[in-house]
Amino acid sequence: MTPDWFAVVDATWPAAGRETRGNLLLREGRGGGKRVSAASALGPVSGNEIDAAEAAMRARGEQPLFQLRPGDEALDAELARRGYDVIDPVNIYSIAAERLTDIPIPRVTVFTLWEPLAIMRELWAQGGIGPGRLAVMDRVTGPKTGLLMRHQDKPGGVAFVAIHDGIAMLHALEIPPHQRRQGLGQWAMRGAAFWAMDNGANTLSVVCTKANEGANALYRSLGMEIVGEYHYRLLEEKETT
Repeated sequence: MTPDWFAVVDATWPAAGRETRGNLLLREGRGGGKRVSAASALGPVSGNEIDAAEAAMRARGEQPLFQLRPGDEALDAELARRGYDVIDPVNIYSIAAERLTDIPIPRVTVFTLWEPLAIMRELWAQGGIGPGRLAVMDRVTGPKTGLLMRHQDKPGGVAFVAIHDGIAMLHALEIPPHQRRQGLGQWAMRGAAFWAMDNGANTLSVVCTKANEGANALYRSLGMEIVGEYHYRLLEEKETT
């Protein structure tokens, strides 16, 4: 059976609130980013349902934002007609976790722990991952962990991993500029794979914007394969004077 990758995303990076209106699922993000703020389709969507979703998002002080998945072509076309712009096309990658456990991780390179240490919060903050996204991590109810990487006895990066339905998904990988090109991204993924298998997950996955060339190259180099794609459409609200 093909995994429901979007269910994995929703469970391992959950919105603060969810509301179904007709064939649209509305999410309340509270500063947690597009994944937890965008509306998505549950079936064919009418113009009236789009209007209602737009009104609800505006009432929260948010710009209308939709996530478009395979099969949403009619909704995608209608949003384009309404002036929505495509933003942040995304790849979903996956690999059997055991394939990333073939190499032992060097000592004191990757630590798994939850709650996050202060240095982990600082590293995330430096990469723009602030309180809203940390709150997303706190909301995860299933198995989860933070990853802290070290290089040359200094903090080298952070990430978050959670499990849903036997699939581990890594989020919020952040490696500070001065620690990049040291292989820490690879060790983060391998650390996540070991943790996943220790906690009952046989698959490791990650989502990545198509524009992030470095991260896409990393995942491909590890043998991860694209198993899904999506993009967003955002309606830029024009200020009136």
